Amino acid sequence: MTNLYLISGFLGAGKTTLIQKLLKEHFSGSKTALIENDFGEISIDAAILRSGSVKVREINSGCICCSLSGDFTKALEELLCELKPENVLIEPSGVGELSDIEKSCRSPKIASLAVIRQKITVVDVQRCHMYLENFGEFFEDQIHCADTVILSHLTQSPETICSAEHLVRTLNPHVRILSTPLTELTAEKILGTSASNETDCCTHHHGCTPEHCTCGSRAEDAFQTVTVHTKHEFTKKELEACFAELEVQSSQVLRAKGIVRGKRKFFELQYVPKSLEIKNCKAEGSAICIIGRNLPAEKFREIFCGE
Repeated sequence: MTNLYLISGFLGAGKTTLIQKLLKEHFSGSKTALIENDFGEISIDAAILRSGSVKVREINSGCICCSLSGDFTKALEELLCELKPENVLIEPSGVGELSDIEKSCRSPKIASLAVIRQKITVVDVQRCHMYLENFGEFFEDQIHCADTVILSHLTQSPETICSAEHLVRTLNPHVRILSTPLTELTAEKILGTSASNETDCCTHHHGCTPEHCTCGSRAEDAFQTVTVHTKHEFTKKELEACFAELEVQSSQVLRAKGIVRGKRKFFELQYVPKSLEIKNCKAEGSAICIIGRNLPAEKFREIFCGE
């Protein structure tokens, strides 16, 4: 039986960083695959992860939720049958519902080939209260269905961290919470629990299809993405100025990430409100995916393309 590891977390929490750590420290000597789902037309995380040795299967026509449950199950079944991996890591998009992924993984076709070993959710201590207030159903689901919650962005005050722990414990009294910085955690500590409970984490069942979705929780209805393709060669100062202008143009950007050209190199971009990380990367790209609500697409293209 193949081992399944479900790794979720709201936008910008640090899922890809966690996956990179697990692949390096725990799964490097085994036959491991990844199903990666970005919310948008391109998959930035897949490009980053593919720069290593892991086999990546992408689903990026939308979010793994009601409308794509069939696509996800099919992709997972094909991967299990074709590659016969020892382990599969599954990373739903930042606005995916963990309960939907779990249901698909417990379907008869998948259950005969694989077993869920761990459900991990990464929670940003700085933004978790804001996400709960604005996107309650999606955010609550990721915590409620987890076996383990890893708190991220722990440079905040002790009061902020304690408040985040209390929020998580309120939503899931029995979850294991890890509040040690990820750089100090070992993969064995992260994965050091027994197999995931064999009962579904949620009692409700959506019963939805793409044509007849009645649950009202489809992520593509709640969130919008804008993908900007740019051939420009940026400096770090130019990118900082671009994102400062992005904040001026819209206060409803929740997340942005991308890979763009620099001078004889490529930059990986990771943005959440008021925080931009720019670092060199091996992967090549020329696009930025922006996630939020009521986004001014043309303004964003002007910012990054000079159009």
